Amino acid sequence: MDTALEKVLEGADRPGFAGYVTVSGVHGVMESFRDEELKRIHNRSYLSTPDGMPMVWLAKWHGQAHVARVYGPDLMLEMVSATARTGRKHYFWGGNEGVAEDLAGRMKERFPGTEVAGICCPPFRPLTDAEEKELVVQLKESRPHFFWVGLSTPKQERFMHDLLNRNPDLCDGWGHGLILFGVGAAFDFHTGRVRQAPGVMQRWGLEWLFRLVCEPRRLWRRYAVNNTAFVFSILPQLMGISNYPMER
Repeated sequence: MDTALEKVLEGADRPGFAGYVTVSGVHGVMESFRDEELKRIHNRSYLSTPDGMPMVWLAKWHGQAHVARVYGPDLMLEMVSATARTGRKHYFWGGNEGVAEDLAGRMKERFPGTEVAGICCPPFRPLTDAEEKELVVQLKESRPHFFWVGLSTPKQERFMHDLLNRNPDLCDGWGHGLILFGVGAAFDFHTGRVRQAPGVMQRWGLEWLFRLVCEPRRLWRRYAVNNTAFVFSILPQLMGISNYPMER
């Protein structure tokens, strides 16, 4: 987590820089495995972190003993805490009606001195050209350091990539940078709308089971398909039969 915080702050303090952070669990990895463009989006990120314990275990299996979980909701708390009273600003973009406003209020209450540049509940569809232009205008006026996206995978990754790709001059003339984060359910977790898995279940890689029990209709297909596919995909890698090189 400390390494991730340091990397993010470095980018946020770099004049005119813009980049996005992806936090990847099994769901995101398998979506990328099946979608070449999504894989490129992940590979082009400023920073990609292991959101799920299977990612951590697999890294350690391959000798990366230093790798630890960087959970999206925890990353949000750590970033807001680290930047309170520093003049760095946050923009919360996501969730159902009222969620972003609630989240901003809770962050300011929990971490006094937190500066909020803006909040927005986006539509449940891709932005129109006019809506994207309006968002860009808002960002250029408010100049946040951090832009939190609370959609779902892979929508949030596509949104972050496309926004920066279509607006390469977004941060021109800024005295600092802009870092976008795709943190999915963190908006609902931190506003108490959805329960997080107990810490012990998270540490044992069973958060998926807790969420499945809480939201079976919405999540059963995701976990049934992706978890099974993940196991069969990594077996050849663990056995040394195949490898998955990074492609940019």
